[in-house]
This record gives sequence, C-alpha cells and structure tokens, in this order.
Amino acid sequence: MAESVASGTPDAAGRLPRPASPRPRRLARAERFVWLTARVLEQRRFAHHFLGGSADAVEEALAAYRTQDGGYGHALEPDLRGPVSQPLHTAHALLVLDSIGRCGGRRVERVCGHLSELSTPDGALPAIHPSQRGYPVAPFVPVVDDPPSDLLATGPVVGLLHRNEVWHAWLFRATDYCWTAVESLTTSHPYEIQAAVAFLDGAPDRSRARAAADRLGRLVREQRLAVLDPRRRDTYPVAPGYAPGEHHFPHDYARVPESLARAWFTDEELGRSLDHLESEQQDDGGWPVNWRLWAPGSALEWRPVVTIDALRTLRAYGRALS
Repeated sequence: MAESVASGTPDAAGRLPRPASPRPRRLARAERFVWLTARVLEQRRFAHHFLGGSADAVEEALAAYRTQDGGYGHALEPDLRGPVSQPLHTAHALLVLDSIGRCGGRRVERVCGHLSELSTPDGALPAIHPSQRGYPVAPFVPVVDDPPSDLLATGPVVGLLHRNEVWHAWLFRATDYCWTAVESLTTSHPYEIQAAVAFLDGAPDRSRARAAADRLGRLVREQRLAVLDPRRRDTYPVAPGYAPGEHHFPHDYARVPESLARAWFTDEELGRSLDHLESEQQDDGGWPVNWRLWAPGSALEWRPVVTIDALRTLRAYGRALS
C-alpha cells in the first residue's frame, strides 16, 4: 500500500533499498477511497494526476464511453444513464482530455462535428437531447422534445476548445451565443455562473472577457451566490431547485489561481474557502457530493470525480495534500 516500507534485494554492497517515502496522508486516504469505489476511468485519472500514471491509460478508459455518432454516452456523466450520446457526456469527455493534455487533433474535430449535429437553431447546445427519453435520468434534468440552448452545456465546451486553440466552424455561432448569454445575465445561480466562468477563462477576446468577469463578480457578491464565511453558511441562500445545503464557495468558481474568478475574492475569503474544502474530506478518504442524489449508482460514481476535483484544486493553490 501507499505507506508500506519498500522491500527488495540487497545491492552489491549489501544495502537494502531505502524505504519508500510515504505519500501525504490526505492523498493516501483519497487513493484508498478511489481504489475501493471508482470506475476504471477515475482510477486511471487519479493515477495520472497524482501517481505518475500515463495519459494513454486515461484515454483508453475514456474510449469505452465513445458512441458511434462521434459523441460520448454510457453514463459518462453519472446523472444521465443509458447508452445514448448527450452534450453533457461530451463536455465531460472534453474536460478529461483537457486535463491530460489531449484536447486537440482529429479526435476533437470529430467531436465538434458531432456537437454541430446536436446544436439548436442558434448554434448552441441543449442540456439534454430528446434521445435521452426512455433511459433513467436525474429528476432535476428535464427531457423535452424541443430543448432550448443552454449556457451550462455550451459555455464550458466553447471555453475549453478556445483555450486549446481548437478551431471549427461550429465554434463561431456557439461563441456568439455564449457572449450574448453571459453579457445578458442580470440574475443567475451558481452552476450558470460556473459555466460562464468556464467560457470566459478560454474566450479569445481577453479584454472583453475580463470586463464580463468583473460584472459577474459583482453579481455573485450582490446576490450572495458564494459562501464567503463557511462558519455562517446557513445564512446564505440556496438557489431554487437546489438541494438543501447545496452552497457554492469561492473555490467552486476559481478552480485555479489563473481563473478570472480569482479576482472576485480576497485572499482571506479564498483561504477560508480552501480551509473548508480541506475539512470536507470524509473518514473514508473521499469528498462528499452536495447536490441532490437520486440513485445509488450515480451517487457512488460521482464521489471519486468530486474527490479528484477537490485534490486538484487544493494542489493548484499550493495546499499540501497531507
């Protein structure tokens, strides 16, 4: 295991190998949790990000979720069950590829072609394509015959593709949609803000992105969409339709220090947020899911994803994984 002493054959001078340095305790606990509970994809993602595992192994595991139409399905995004491809599955796949430095090339061109086929008349993505009907889906994700464009589905994909310097005809109209959606927000909720930030962090027009981000930051603070003091979290509102206690914190918006959302919060506010994130690690080594859990399988599959995200955020801000 992670904290065992290395053993082996003495060298020519009769010296035994030195004991392996134990991994930081926080990471070791998370590792055990991942091996006990995670899908193969999350096991390989954890190994890649924290144990020196290969990116090839992650990509091989991700390939199992690929669909014949060029997208991804098979409950890659755990709240959508069944084999059919969906925009949210494809967005999840692109995030995985981006995290291992593989978000480019012909594979991503094919994904863009698939997304163009799923697009609404204004060139953006719906949250759920009607093909999901008949398969299990989270009750808070409605399936309709003529779904509208959705910033939650479109923003992260467009921002990520721009950040990786991917160019495809589909991106032009999708980018225009995102600018219009982001710049017209007057009220919002945390997940929509997260999607807007994901778009702005990758948008090519950096001055326009900074201006839009500054306005969103003021909106977040005015509407109290981020818990700035975790000790008083019960005094902050929960957005309509969210689960009880489904709050968001500064680190949920600024996942990395380079994010435009980092400027929304003081060092003290972000420090308290990261302290809270550290404290959320459970006795079993994993982090909890704070949104509404509706099925045992999806609940089990989400926790390793959330755990990897938490560890990556802590590491990005220089927090010791101990």
